[in-house]
Amino acid sequence: MGKSFTYYLTLSVIKFKGIKKKFSQDPIDFLELRKDDVQLPKSKFLKTHSTSFPVAGTTVTEVKGKYNSNKLLVFIHGGAFVSGPSQHHWDSVEKIAKSTQHTVWLCNYPKAPEHKISEISSNIDSVYNMAASKFNFADISLIGDSVGATLIITMVQRLLKNNISLPSKLLLISPVMDASMENPDIDKMDKTDPMLSKNGVLSAKKMCLVDGNLKDTLISPLFGAFAGFPDTFLFLAENDITYPDQVLLCSELKKSKVEHTVIVGAEMPHIWPLLPLMSESKEALNKIIDVLNR
Repeated sequence: MGKSFTYYLTLSVIKFKGIKKKFSQDPIDFLELRKDDVQLPKSKFLKTHSTSFPVAGTTVTEVKGKYNSNKLLVFIHGGAFVSGPSQHHWDSVEKIAKSTQHTVWLCNYPKAPEHKISEISSNIDSVYNMAASKFNFADISLIGDSVGATLIITMVQRLLKNNISLPSKLLLISPVMDASMENPDIDKMDKTDPMLSKNGVLSAKKMCLVDGNLKDTLISPLFGAFAGFPDTFLFLAENDITYPDQVLLCSELKKSKVEHTVIVGAEMPHIWPLLPLMSESKEALNKIIDVLNR
């Protein structure tokens, strides 16, 4: 099936902005990446429909649409652990808040290298505990892109280990499953990925660590357990260096008999459902909204 004009336009914008080049650096220039951060919402809708509050070292921005709902979507943004949120995260939150009966919490958590993975993870746990104190577990869903999805998976593994009630569903967009990036298929994929490169991603992961163990389940959930996971929806991209490890994730979910749905974007780049401009992105985000509206 042919790609839209906006698909090629989006790839041109990614190339023009030099995103691949930024992710080819080792060490990665996290300060340069942060130039695209948007700490607070800018749109009129988000300004008038949101409030912010602290949870541990995280700033949670709560967005309520036109419905007064008892359902919550916790949004953990990506950014290689070193940056974010970006404008595409806010745009996606606005669309979801307008199109579903969910309150949305966008979580701006502490970043590496100033903060390590243990502290970042502890913040995500604190956000979930706060959510559980205000909403029924059955009414809580979690969504994350890239390392945001990683943080969700590792947290659910901890919840299961500690016999804590789980959210109703997970929506995971391009999760990074193995911080070591040792899968040999990643090197092949690096040649076709228009956005990410192994050097920069690996550098960012190392910035999170204290002991240097890239296969610690706190940052590499592929090596953790999956039995008992809630209903999981995966949005994966074929032209993405994180895709080979996501294939392994799907095998683990199947082996663990986890109910899961896989949506693969043919020839799509990393986190494609959240990217602006692209028709294929809008279609994928609408699928996410459909899942939430079921």
